[in-house]
Formats: sequence, C-alpha cells, structure tokens
Amino acid sequence: MDDLIIGGGSPEEDPVKDSDTAQFQADVIDASMQVPVIVDFWAPWCGPCKQLGPALEKVVRAARGKVKLVKINVDENQQLASQLRIQSLPTVFAFYQGRPLDGFQGAQPESQLQQFVEKLLASSGGDQGDPVAEALDQADQALAAGDARTAGGLYQQVMQHDPENERAAIGVVRALIELGDLASARELLDSLSEERAKSDAVAAVRSALEMAEQARKAAENLPELESAVAANPADHESRLELSRALFGANRKEEAMDHLLTIIRKDRDWNDGAGRLELLKLFEALGPTDPLTISGRRKLSSILFS
Repeated sequence: MDDLIIGGGSPEEDPVKDSDTAQFQADVIDASMQVPVIVDFWAPWCGPCKQLGPALEKVVRAARGKVKLVKINVDENQQLASQLRIQSLPTVFAFYQGRPLDGFQGAQPESQLQQFVEKLLASSGGDQGDPVAEALDQADQALAAGDARTAGGLYQQVMQHDPENERAAIGVVRALIELGDLASARELLDSLSEERAKSDAVAAVRSALEMAEQARKAAENLPELESAVAANPADHESRLELSRALFGANRKEEAMDHLLTIIRKDRDWNDGAGRLELLKLFEALGPTDPLTISGRRKLSSILFS
C-alpha cells in the first residue's frame, strides 16, 4: 500500500475526443468493447454544458485510460440525437460492450462525476487491481466501522499520490472529525480550491465539521441541558443546544429527534431555527444515511400533516 501505482492505458492517447454521427459506431460502440465509453451530448449555446464538459474531461483523464469520453455536438448531429431520444442538454450516456450502461442529465458536481466513473468501472470490471480504488474502498469501510485512525491513514496515502483526489481529501476531513482533531480538519477543508469547495460532497463535510465544532462547545453542558429540557419542554433554545451536544456525543438519532420535537411544537420558532438545524444535520450525515432518510420522512409528516 506504500507504493500505490495508478494503472491505465497508453499515456500518448487522449481519452477525450470529439465525434459525430459518421464516427459514432467506431468511437463509441466499437470502442466500448474494450473500455467503457462516456458520451457527452452538448451544444455551444447550453450553459450547463459549459460547466459539465471541463469537469467531465478532468475526471475521465484522471482515470488514465480506463474510460473514454466522446463529445457530440447535437447542433451538428441532430439525427443522431433524435435517434437516441436526447430531449435535454447536457445528457450523458455510458456505453460498455456496445450497450448503454448508465447515464444522467444536467450538470453535476465533480464529486458526483467521480462516483459515476467509479460505478461505471466497477460495473465493467475496469477497476480491478487498481490500488487507489482499493485503498479508498478500504478506507471507507474502516471509517464506517469506526476505525477513523486506519481510515485516515489510507486516505492520506491516496492524497500523497493524487493530491487532487476529492474523495480522499473529504475522507481525511471526516476521519479527523471522528478523531476529534477539528483544527486540522478545518485547516485541510479551508485549503481546498475554490472550485472544489463548491461541490456537494465538500458542502456536506463542511456541515459535519461545523456541527462538530458547535457540538464540542455544547457538550460541556450536556447534563445541564438535559436537565433544562426535562424541567421545561418548551425551552426550545436549550433543546437546540442539547441536540448539538448529543450530536457531538455521537447520539445522532437523539439529536435529530429533539430537532423534530422543536419543529412539531413550533415550526416557526426563531425563524425556523429547528428546521434549519435539522437540514444541516441531514447534510452532514449525507443523503443516503438511514437517519437522513427516516428523518426526512418524519419531517415531511410534520410539515404536511
């Protein structure tokens, strides 16, 4: 693991190319028999296309030949766009073994594009033997299992070989948060480029760090806050601080329940502070976390009952 080697194809061959209707069979269908081929349908007048294109090219080139990108200008290839039922731009399809494998519409943050390529490689078997992908998967598993120190070490190894790897950088920040080293987590997060700092994944880990910083302050008064809420259930200010303290004590479900209680009792209290705090909690946990999913259901039940 100390000598991570990023595999790939020939360094002379650019994995990104423009194509058209005449070359679609060769550039996409035939080429996809060897490696996955991502097709970006775009147009010069499309604003989101201008955002997606460079980010997609960057992620594809970082895969070092394991995936290719073909760009199709729909203004110049309207018949092909019609045959493939392209109805909005940008539209992205991924082909493998001559068949569509996955796709999406609209601009996506770089972190989502990385996940799209990783999923594509996993589905096609293209990430087998990739030590970087293996290291990141092992780190994710270690972090999920509560072994933040091992996870952080693995993420840092990846960053040594690929300083621009967003997944590794975010992983280091999350590991530092779990280890309680909030100052180092803040330093690393603030060092990310302005472009990278706008991604959804970075926004989520930033929320997690902010909540951890707030929780550290509140945790010192956890017993007092619990007593205050028990004595006066209508003390929403103390309940909000109690939620933060519980989050810092890794009692996240209890923290969420207290915020839901505030919303249930007075959704407009302090300009909707309970709901805003709950949304920050969801963002910190991530959209696929079971607590986020159940919490959003509960919130909808309160708001629309």
